Amino acid sequence: MLTVDFDRLRVGRRTRFIDVGAGAGRHSYEALRRGADVIAYDMDEVELKGVDGMFGAMAEVGEVPPGGSAQVEVGDILDMPYEDGSFDVVLASEILEHVPEIDQAIAELVRITAPGGILAVTVPRWLPERICWALSDEYHANEGGHIRIFKADELQSSIEAHGLTMTHREHAHALHAPYWWIKCAVGVNRDQHPLVRAYHRLLVWDMMKAPAATRLTERALNPLIGKSVALYFSKPF
Repeated sequence: MLTVDFDRLRVGRRTRFIDVGAGAGRHSYEALRRGADVIAYDMDEVELKGVDGMFGAMAEVGEVPPGGSAQVEVGDILDMPYEDGSFDVVLASEILEHVPEIDQAIAELVRITAPGGILAVTVPRWLPERICWALSDEYHANEGGHIRIFKADELQSSIEAHGLTMTHREHAHALHAPYWWIKCAVGVNRDQHPLVRAYHRLLVWDMMKAPAATRLTERALNPLIGKSVALYFSKPF
């Protein structure tokens, strides 16, 4: 389940790609499948071990094109161990809502983006996120949880203040917004609640089968209730 459009990112053979806040690695895997030179970067060493294992499995079954490579790196978004302009594509998906020092984090993302490169940032969208916060403190008020709700225009301005130009904005995962509203209403840890289980089965079916009807439905709903907003920026030469 990808939150960004990899065609828009222009990820291909030997693209220098870093997935900042990689988590379970979903975007890193897609970049590797396209032959990029990938770094999955995250603070969670345990989760990155699983990502590293998947990189190896992908290579074994022939899912990595010639020239593609991948590695994991444990570290902090506020102090990344890379030289200025190290990456053609920098992705920070669903991470900035967790970071107190937002301006410092943005400065680091911009710093490691190469001149002419692309920075893509995704965060929870304001309205769906505001509903989740209203329904449940448990959803966000926990260690490592969401500490802010972004307005897309404000985030755009914060990144543009570092010299980048926004090239596109889009929304994603409209079908996931009601799922989180249900979880927040009944209890975010009550995964066995009948409504949660039923909606989860729908989402799994949709991801596995990718039927045209739900794709079209989600595309129509994304501008209204898309759970995430994705912003794409270019860095001038």
